[in-house]
Amino acid sequence: MTIGIIGGGLTGLSLASLLQDDLEILEKSSEAGGLCRSLQEDGFTFDYGGSHIIFSKDEEVLRFFLDLLGDNIFKVRRNTKIFLKGRYIKYPFENGLSDLSKEDNYECLYQYINSQLNKGHLTPANFKDWIYANFGKGIAEMYMLPYNQKIWNIKPEYMSVNWIENRIPKPPLKDVIKSSLGIQTEGYKHQLYFYYPQRGGIQSLVQGLVEKIKGTLTCGFNVKSIIKEDGQWIVRNEKEERVFDRIISTIHLQNLAEAMVDIPEEIRSAIRGLKYNSLISVMLGLDVPKLNDFSWIYMPEANIKANRISFPTNFSRYVAPPGKSSLLAEITCNEGDDLWSKRDEEIIEETMDDLHKLGIIKREKVIYSRLQRTKYAYVVYDLRYEQEISLIRPYFHKIGVHLCGRFSQFEYLNMDACVRSAMNKAKEMAGNGI
Repeated sequence: MTIGIIGGGLTGLSLASLLQDDLEILEKSSEAGGLCRSLQEDGFTFDYGGSHIIFSKDEEVLRFFLDLLGDNIFKVRRNTKIFLKGRYIKYPFENGLSDLSKEDNYECLYQYINSQLNKGHLTPANFKDWIYANFGKGIAEMYMLPYNQKIWNIKPEYMSVNWIENRIPKPPLKDVIKSSLGIQTEGYKHQLYFYYPQRGGIQSLVQGLVEKIKGTLTCGFNVKSIIKEDGQWIVRNEKEERVFDRIISTIHLQNLAEAMVDIPEEIRSAIRGLKYNSLISVMLGLDVPKLNDFSWIYMPEANIKANRISFPTNFSRYVAPPGKSSLLAEITCNEGDDLWSKRDEEIIEETMDDLHKLGIIKREKVIYSRLQRTKYAYVVYDLRYEQEISLIRPYFHKIGVHLCGRFSQFEYLNMDACVRSAMNKAKEMAGNGI
């Protein structure tokens, strides 16, 4: 039996490494990796699909990652901040209330307690309501609402609540009180320590996976059509075709729909209705030995373009030349909007201006700059998400197209969840004998 895996990102590669069948991965780009690719240039290494770290509560998945990297790994303690009103607040926000002014600290604590006393049993209708119900007015309006509107590029009242469970932990009341009083507390303990490759950036994982694949990896194969004929799947690009008994898609549903022949208009319309965000990554190399001790900084304020700043040289000293440091600024946007339409140089200059004004960098110390655009970055759970996805998944199941990974399942999956999805799909196919 032959299997075709459409897409050679983390999910597709992980799946291929787990399956024993005769298989081929068809990847559109000139190299595999998807969002887990790294740029290596002038001695700097950047994960340009967004800042990546390795952590998981799933022990099997974590072991999978660590085995791929072998000795090429550092263990790092998280030191993450939120930059707000000129202050660095400990992350997560509810664990850093004592870093706020006394007035803001009081407001956040008072409103948090008030929200817990008056929560009731009503189910929040949208993400905004959920934030108010679980964090109170102070934390909501100071951090949670502005940051989430910035990263999702949509008002939280237009987002559903279906994705929140297990993604945004609800802080215990005692921890919030301790935080307000200045007693050390830690939230998100599953990522308090994380791992990162010593050399090669996150693409080291990709290289490890490519070495494990038993089938064929074909890059530069841009799938143009997929059709089922006589019980087999015919997959074509501009010049050639492949024939498979089974196919698994790990690519964006929009791209899959464009390639599928005879897909019903109802399904095409539902896929068009799904929302996603794009990402602009600004990569800077600096002629300073060390910028700070931070892992990354969240930026909720609207007057700063970036929503997150990470510091790769604080993950590994080998991702920059000796005596240099690096910074990655992530900016959420939508393909075709005003920000996306700006020239690379303009965005880089504006980003450097922001960082200089905040005191994070000195412009004259920048010795390297690059920009990368990622069309498909984040799945957005708007209020129509459930309605659209409930049409899409049964259709592909019915015709025998397997969906796996972030943009084929159309779920907000982190790296570890993508690998778990691949593991589950491999077990499912082995169990069904397909």
